Amino acid sequence: MIAADTSSLIAFLSGEDGADVQRIAAALEGNLLALAPPVIGELLSASANTEAALYLLKECPSLPVEPGFWERAGETRRRVLSHGFKAGLADALIAQCCLDADVPLIVRDRDFRHFQRLCGLKLAV
Repeated sequence: MIAADTSSLIAFLSGEDGADVQRIAAALEGNLLALAPPVIGELLSASANTEAALYLLKECPSLPVEPGFWERAGETRRRVLSHGFKAGLADALIAQCCLDADVPLIVRDRDFRHFQRLCGLKLAV
């Protein structure tokens, strides 16, 4: 199982190229791609290709949100912010979903490297 960040999924849906897009294609082909719930919301609100986004939602399972998620997500975000790094709320929620499910995250956005270094998020770049 592997997850993907919204920016990588939008690049994939837009037909862009890149290592992240290639990883998404491979994950889809192998039925390995899962979506963090915050990514679903971002994807549906930001994607110009709504039909393709809806297809992804049908094909890909959603990562679970387990009890205590919000507290863990808050602590994860606090840890990154306390080191003076950028940690958007949506990014913290996506990171926490992946941390809880122990799945790597395909990213295009370099901001996730702080979650990797400080919180143990696995990145698939």
